[in-house]
Amino acid sequence: MNTRPSRRRFLAASTAAVLAPAILTSKRTAAQEVIGSGDHVYHCNHTFTQLPEKYRWQTTHNVAVDPDNNLYVIHEGFATQPNHPSIFVFDPEGRFVRAFGEQFQGGGHGLDIRVEEGTPFLYVTGYQQLKTICKLTLSGELVWQQYAPMNSQRYAEGEASDPQQKWGRDRFMPTNFAFLPDGDFLVADGYGAYVIHRYDIDGNWKSHFGGSGKGEGTFNLPHGIWIDDRPNGETEIVVADRANNTLQMFDLDGNYRKTVQGFGLPANIDTHGDLMLVPELVARVSLLDRNHNTVATLGDDRERILADKAESKGFKIRTDESLWQQGKFVHPHDACFDNDCNIYVAEWVATGRVTKLTRA
Repeated sequence: MNTRPSRRRFLAASTAAVLAPAILTSKRTAAQEVIGSGDHVYHCNHTFTQLPEKYRWQTTHNVAVDPDNNLYVIHEGFATQPNHPSIFVFDPEGRFVRAFGEQFQGGGHGLDIRVEEGTPFLYVTGYQQLKTICKLTLSGELVWQQYAPMNSQRYAEGEASDPQQKWGRDRFMPTNFAFLPDGDFLVADGYGAYVIHRYDIDGNWKSHFGGSGKGEGTFNLPHGIWIDDRPNGETEIVVADRANNTLQMFDLDGNYRKTVQGFGLPANIDTHGDLMLVPELVARVSLLDRNHNTVATLGDDRERILADKAESKGFKIRTDESLWQQGKFVHPHDACFDNDCNIYVAEWVATGRVTKLTRA
């Protein structure tokens, strides 16, 4: 089985462009039309995707890019609106192409794309009352669907046969995928048992690792996951251990290797060329080098967002679009590279937002 573990982008690492630093005018800088620093500077477009009038964003969650550079976006949606799509597709210019995925309303969460024997497929997670993982065609046709892997002995009775909106460490709340070189894939049970499950290409459960804990092989909300196969290093599993504010690295068998600290609720991971992309729920997106050093911080608004949380005892800014600022992020929940080294960011905000960062 020839699979490519390139969840979100399909440009080989060897062809990643090395761009010279951009020359920026003071006018553009003052207007915050560009963000970043050094070799990592981007034009920032917070309104790249435009929905048709009949649709509304309902807390955007994840983004992925197909081989034709089309963008796929999933939002959580409302279970009370079962006829509203939860997955939307846009062309490289941000024009609406199609929508589907009504079955994920109220629990739409993660989505990724993998090419298998030349054919791309969409992998989707549903949490809340859905508690499922699915494989779809790019037009939304179901290939297979699985529920809680009861053979793992991690879940309460009935979790697979009668899923309900119940939370806990004995519940299945899958968040994100990663694709292994041998054709297997991983699922992070980020909101449930805090484990990483391994499946074969047909969606059959094989094993798991992790569990609730403070780190070094255990997790506190393992929300994101990725296979880091960047040049000049060993291929390894990376887990965004969100509530521990760290990234944890494992070998491909799930054995713990190391921890990288210094993040603000890291939500997911992507890689391209020598770069690792980490969206952080606390108002910024970070770019890391092969040694996990931060080389650029994009859209940082942590001070204002944390002050708002302390003052409002919640998340007031995420519910009020008038408080959002150009060039600044509120709550990045996912991010990915496209085929041209640009970046898409989906934010956990009430009315949804998908930003395109275009290399300057």
